[in-house]
This record gives sequence, C-alpha cells and structure tokens, in this order.
Amino acid sequence: MAFVLPEGLAPEVYPLAWLVGRWRGPGVVGYPGIEETAFEQEVVITHDGGPYLSYTSTIRLVVAPDDAAGLTDGADGADAEATPATAAAPGPTEGDAPVWSTESGYWRVPPERPDGLNEDQHPVELLLADPSGHVAIYVGAVGNGRIDLASDLIARTATGAEVAAATRLYGLVQGELMWAHDMAAFGNPMQPYASARLARVDDEA
Repeated sequence: MAFVLPEGLAPEVYPLAWLVGRWRGPGVVGYPGIEETAFEQEVVITHDGGPYLSYTSTIRLVVAPDDAAGLTDGADGADAEATPATAAAPGPTEGDAPVWSTESGYWRVPPERPDGLNEDQHPVELLLADPSGHVAIYVGAVGNGRIDLASDLIARTATGAEVAAATRLYGLVQGELMWAHDMAAFGNPMQPYASARLARVDDEA
C-alpha cells in the first residue's frame, strides 16, 4: 500500500511523516547495574499542523506480579540513581505492569541545512523531557526511513541520574518502527541501553 501523508501535516516535517501514528511492541532494557529485562512500549507521535511533531513514550516492564514491586525504581531492584529514565510507579494499570520510563517531546526539521548531509537526507532535532529530571536535545539526520541522532545537550536536576551522552537510531523496517538507544552514564562508556520493535496500531494517532 502506498504511503499517504497525514492530513494537514506541515510541509516542514514531511521528512518525518512516516513516524506519525501510534506504535506498540516489545523491547529490552539492560545496562551495567541494571539487569536485562523485557518491556512493552507504546509510542504516540501526532501533529497539530505546526512545523513539528509531538511525541510521547511509555515503557512498562514485563515481569511476574510477585516481581513487580521491586522493579519500578530500576531493574532487579536497582537503586533509582542507577536508572536514568525511571518514572514514579503509577496506580494499578492494565495488567499491573510497572512503568519503567516515560518521556515526551517534539521532533523538528530545522530550515538550515548543515554541511555533510547527503542529498536524500534532512537535518532533524529531537527535544525530550522525562520525569526523572532530564531534559535532552538530540540532533542528526533523517532520510530513507532512517534517523540517526546524537545528544547535543543533556541537562539534569540535582536528583537526576548522571547521563553524559547518548545516541538514538530509528528505522522503518517492513512497516515496523525499530529503535535503539545507547548511552554513556555513571562513568561507563557508550554502550547499548534499550531497544524495541514496534508495530503500527492505527493509521494515524
């Protein structure tokens, strides 16, 4: 089926049009001090006609009910300081799955085209915030169903965990959204942190 641009989408974000929608699927998180754990994620990317896309993500750990209580502050009971994207545990939810992280922000395609981009690529910016005390700006390139991002700035509150740098990769593969998140945190070098494969659950969010 041919791709159809979402109705009313601003031309400035046409290079990101394939992101628009509601996505859901499995993934895995793991890092030094954080035991590898499976999760389910929902991502919602919408637009209101402005030159940007709005983004929200919720990740819920896949655990047995008896294990859930110790995982809302970090996998396998890890201390909250060792968990860079931990959100406070909510009340009962569908399946009582504990929330590992939430984040929200905006995707933008800046008008200035930096040197070094291929003709089929466009610059892209991602602005993110999470309730564990981080605000981040990522910059990179989008083209041919792939987005490569690297952190330009990661700011944190006094209680936010230390994250020095991060990269993100998003790709559209056979109609599914695949992503990977690497980071350098707590004195560790850049290495994988989380990844997932998400299926579109409706045509447009």
